[in-house]
Amino acid sequence: GACINSDIRAMIVTGPAGIGKSHGVNLQMEKASMFDKLAGKKVRFEVVKGAMSGIGLFAKLYKFSDAKNVLVFDDCDSVFADDLALNILKAALDSGKSRKICWNSDSSLLNREGIPNSFEFKGSAIFITNLKFENIKSKKLQDHLEALQSRCHFLNLTIDSDRDKMLRIKQVDRDCEGGLFSDYDFNDGQDKEIFDFMEENAHKLREISMRMALKIADLFKIQKNDNWKMLAESTCMRRV
Repeated sequence: GACINSDIRAMIVTGPAGIGKSHGVNLQMEKASMFDKLAGKKVRFEVVKGAMSGIGLFAKLYKFSDAKNVLVFDDCDSVFADDLALNILKAALDSGKSRKICWNSDSSLLNREGIPNSFEFKGSAIFITNLKFENIKSKKLQDHLEALQSRCHFLNLTIDSDRDKMLRIKQVDRDCEGGLFSDYDFNDGQDKEIFDFMEENAHKLREISMRMALKIADLFKIQKNDNWKMLAESTCMRRV
């Protein structure tokens, strides 16, 4: 919400996979843009996933360069490994009043899309990543990333203990409309059975994540009685 209101220019959300980083950000974006959708206005945010080149990043920033627009980069770790892309991001998120971004060479892509070689970026950006910046070995990229972090609010959702991971999954379940298993037509008691099973076997599960909860829910749905537990033990657990 703060990003859509332009109160915050940029945020990095980091932490392990499967704890609801993307869900939490997308939920807030959907809430903040609800009135735009009802009024038939252009949605002011977009989620970008996958690989992103420098020129692709430049074009995307231009299309969402107006104030109160937000770009969410979800698992776009290639941006953090590209010298050119990082320079563009540093310009886009600079702390100065005017954030001018330039592309210093001729580009058929920009010409084709009608994108100028320079523009002022007034929007905001959110980066969702599993990447541990301190593990980047390249000194040059480390310098870039430090400069980027200094321009961003940094939210670290690193959760180490099994108990805390389960608490996080339950929190996401409470925040979801209809709960995490809304597509399964479970009742509250059945939801609890799945969470209880995960907590009892947390030390044996291959991972503790929302994806794992949904895998177990699939088994619960197709197997009667307690057969789902036997199947989950075979497919979702490590051999301890």
